[in-house]
Amino acid sequence: MVTPPSKDGRPNPDIMAAAYIAGVDRVFLMGGAQAVAALAYGTESVPKVDKIVGPGNIFVATAKKLLYGVVDIDMIAGPSEILVLADESANPKFLAADLMSQAEHDKLASAILVTTSQRIADETSAEIERQVQALSRKEIIEESITNFGVIIVCDDMDKAVEMANGLAPEHLEVCCENPLEYVGKLDNAGSVFLGNYSPEPLGDYFAGPNHVLPTSGTARFFSPLSVDSFVKKSSFIYYTDGALRKDKDDIVRFANTEGLTAHANSIIVRYE
Repeated sequence: MVTPPSKDGRPNPDIMAAAYIAGVDRVFLMGGAQAVAALAYGTESVPKVDKIVGPGNIFVATAKKLLYGVVDIDMIAGPSEILVLADESANPKFLAADLMSQAEHDKLASAILVTTSQRIADETSAEIERQVQALSRKEIIEESITNFGVIIVCDDMDKAVEMANGLAPEHLEVCCENPLEYVGKLDNAGSVFLGNYSPEPLGDYFAGPNHVLPTSGTARFFSPLSVDSFVKKSSFIYYTDGALRKDKDDIVRFANTEGLTAHANSIIVRYE
C-alpha cells in the first residue's frame, strides 16, 4: 500500500491501523502521480506491481490513465457525485443533507436531485440554504451546488429512472415510498442506497460495500472495486486426435477464408 506521509514525515495512524486490520504487510510513504509511476515501473526500493487501485486527485487519475497498459487499473475516477431519486413521500430535510454530504468533498463535486414533486424540489432547495449555514465546508458546498448542482422535476418516476440510468451516478439514493421496487430498473450506478434511512455516508463508513466507485457516467461500463477486480482469467483448450480430426476441415475453411494459410497449414500437416 502507498500513502502520503504527514508533514512530520510519519504515516497517518488511522490509515496504518486500517492497513494492519486489512492485512497489509508493506506500506510505502508516498502519494500522488509520482507514487503511481513508482508502482508502475518499479524503483530501487519500490517493487513493480501489476495493478493499481484506489482513489486520488486529478493528478493521480491522470497518471493511472496514462499508465493503463503498463499496469492494470480499477477505473479513472473523477470528482464525487450523488443523484437522489425522490417521490412525494421523501423528506426534504433528508434530501438536502444527503446532497450536501457529497458537495462538501470538492468544488467540482456534483449533487443532483431528480423528483416527481415540485413541492419536494422547492422545499429541498430551501433546506439546503438553511442547513449549509451551520456546516464547516460551507464555501465548498455552495460553489459545488452553484456550478454542478441541479434539481430536476420529472413528469413521472419512469422518466426519473430513465434520467438516472442515463447519468449513471457514482452514488444513487432512492428516497421513494417503495424503494425496493426499483431494484432491477436502475441499471447504471456505482452504489445504490435504498430508502430514507440508507444515506450515502452509511456506505462511506459502515455498511460494508467497497467505496471506490465509478464516476462521470462510467458506471455504464465500470463496476465498483471489489474482489472481482483482482480475478484474472485464462482459457484452457484440450482436443484429442479424434476430436480435431472431426473438425479439421471446418477450421481450415475458416483460416483460408481469412487468408491465413499458415493457420490452415497448422491443421493440415497433422493429417497428411
